[in-house]
Amino acid sequence: MATIDEKLSVLSEMAKEFNKENLLWAVGASLMLYFKGCVDDFNDIDIMVSNDDAEKMETILNHMGKALPYEKGNYETKCFRKFIINGVEIDMIGGFAIVKDGVVYDCDLNKLQIAEYIEVNGEKIPVHSVTLWRKYYELMGRTNKVEIIDRKIYGR
Repeated sequence: MATIDEKLSVLSEMAKEFNKENLLWAVGASLMLYFKGCVDDFNDIDIMVSNDDAEKMETILNHMGKALPYEKGNYETKCFRKFIINGVEIDMIGGFAIVKDGVVYDCDLNKLQIAEYIEVNGEKIPVHSVTLWRKYYELMGRTNKVEIIDRKIYGR
């Protein structure tokens, strides 16, 4: 498994390409929780991308690494892809949508959902809203992640 430094190196390489193309993207899920100080590590890199920029991002990631097979799961996400780049697994999520109790929740990334920008190896990294991810985790039934956010971010 790749080290945190190796994963962050891959992130900064991707960011350089995404930013050069002016894509609307942000990191989410466990990497976002890592950046917010909620967890000590993360397994993969989850990249949220606006549905409008998903095709461009997929092309970039195909040039940087290798596409992996994946299963759709309980989502109606328009563009979900998995890649491996220098030993790091990347989940690309465009037009994110969660299905719960027969209702489809549109979670597609928009610019107002970017909570902050951080710098990694000289590259600007947009970070998705932790408040929205708490809602997403709740919709997905990921109570352990909801509890982490509640405890670490909201002090509950």
